[in-house]
Amino acid sequence: MPRTKRDYYEVLGVTRDASEEDIRKAYRKLAHKYHPDKTGGDKQAEDRFKEIGEAYAVLSDPQKRAQYDRFGHVEAGSQGSDGFTRASPFGGFEDLFGDIFDDFLGRGPRTRTAARHGADLRYDLEISLKESAVGIEKNIRIPRAETCQECKGTGARAGAGRTTCPQCAGRGQVQRSQGFFSITNTCGTCRGQGSIVKEPCSRCRGMGRVKAERELRVKIPAGVDTGHQLKLRGEGEAGTFGGARGNLYVVVHVQAHPVFERHGNDILCEIPVGFAQAALGDRIEVPTLDGKVSLKIPHGTQTNKVFRLRGKGIPNVQGYGRGDQLVRVIVETPTHLNDKQKNLLKEFDKITGDNSHPIRKQFFGKLKDLF
Repeated sequence: MPRTKRDYYEVLGVTRDASEEDIRKAYRKLAHKYHPDKTGGDKQAEDRFKEIGEAYAVLSDPQKRAQYDRFGHVEAGSQGSDGFTRASPFGGFEDLFGDIFDDFLGRGPRTRTAARHGADLRYDLEISLKESAVGIEKNIRIPRAETCQECKGTGARAGAGRTTCPQCAGRGQVQRSQGFFSITNTCGTCRGQGSIVKEPCSRCRGMGRVKAERELRVKIPAGVDTGHQLKLRGEGEAGTFGGARGNLYVVVHVQAHPVFERHGNDILCEIPVGFAQAALGDRIEVPTLDGKVSLKIPHGTQTNKVFRLRGKGIPNVQGYGRGDQLVRVIVETPTHLNDKQKNLLKEFDKITGDNSHPIRKQFFGKLKDLF
């Protein structure tokens, strides 16, 4: 036969007209006394501790307390066919342990309207390769939530203030029973704040914050690459109830360049040269991020030969040195030849020996050894 449950008011040692504060004080006192950490695993003390938690879970909730006062233990269990939500023996343990730990740490009761940090924001900024190489300052506009100046963030009309949420009785959370368990959710009426605004501010409509645009001038250092983040402290959204502002993260995206390709702090460009230039040697103009420079191409230059221009790349973002520019030569084979050009090339090929084509000579030498 199941044990008859004691009256919840008797368990906590309070009268039936006790206030919420009286119930909370009584519960804390008893929970401290019978907590397992203090009783050394005593079975009777552990049962008493659970009984205290069960009583508090019901009497601390105005809706459950009203149902208990009307129907007693019979209607205070889990939800039945009559539609009433009944308290679970395990309901309220979040508040139970939370309040105990708060008291152990000397924090006192939790305040649902505590200051909350504002959200961080992200802004994606596109810059050119040239801008990433030299550094630049950019003006950006950020839409964000600002503290309402009319109500100073309270959400209430001047002089009206806030009142305890009737749905959660100031706890910021509500419980619902589901079978054997009791689930705690954020109160939808006050959104977890524990209080509501009866006369909302006309400007922010009770939210305490308004949408606004903020114009900022952002300094982009030389050497940044795609994915680089700049952190602007305190430029995110405003907090609530006096909470600190969030931060703004500016994420850099460097646009592709039609000529240069970045590899770390080096940049690469490909320069086409004619057959005669590569064979005889020449001096050509090469574009760089700083303007055009002259580059000597020695005679006999082969396609894909890479030349290095020291210090013509991207500066190190930390300020230590600068990369190089790599110039890859692409020897262009002539097309659309007329008859005279073709005959001259045929004559040239006849009088050119293997010594003039060392790469070809080496290749066919390998084939001869192989077969």
